[in-house]
Amino acid sequence: MKPAEVGTPSEREVLVKRSFDASVNLVWQAYTDPALMRRWLTAIPGWSMPVCEMTTHVGGKYRWRWRDNANGQEFGFTREMLEVAVHSKIAHTQIYDTGDCDFGSMGGEPSIITVVFNETNGITHVVTSIKYASKADRDAAMSTGMTDGMEMNYKQLDGVLAS
Repeated sequence: MKPAEVGTPSEREVLVKRSFDASVNLVWQAYTDPALMRRWLTAIPGWSMPVCEMTTHVGGKYRWRWRDNANGQEFGFTREMLEVAVHSKIAHTQIYDTGDCDFGSMGGEPSIITVVFNETNGITHVVTSIKYASKADRDAAMSTGMTDGMEMNYKQLDGVLAS
């Protein structure tokens, strides 16, 4: 599949569009099953995901943590589900936990992440909107190479979906 398309439609928002050669049912499962998420959200060489906990209902919580296997440093995210429409949409808050990694601040205010799934002829199109509390928070997140990492994970997801 083609690499993700990334845009900044407003000074507080990042929009990422990516398609997957799989049914929406499979892509949804990959986004909501912690065991599957660990298989594709760890595409960065030398990193692992020791914590991947989540419940996918409105009000449900999640906690994700990644570890640099070379030095043991970790960072992560936590959130609360705001909206869940099976096979079509997930919206949640997200708060960055710097842990002991030095990636800089991405702001202390929650972001709102909305992921929309739409299948056409066996291809699932995923649109992810990330709305930050401020332009500074958005710019800080973008400066980490976040969208490059997302595409690495999406390539990993292509392989998971193919298997």
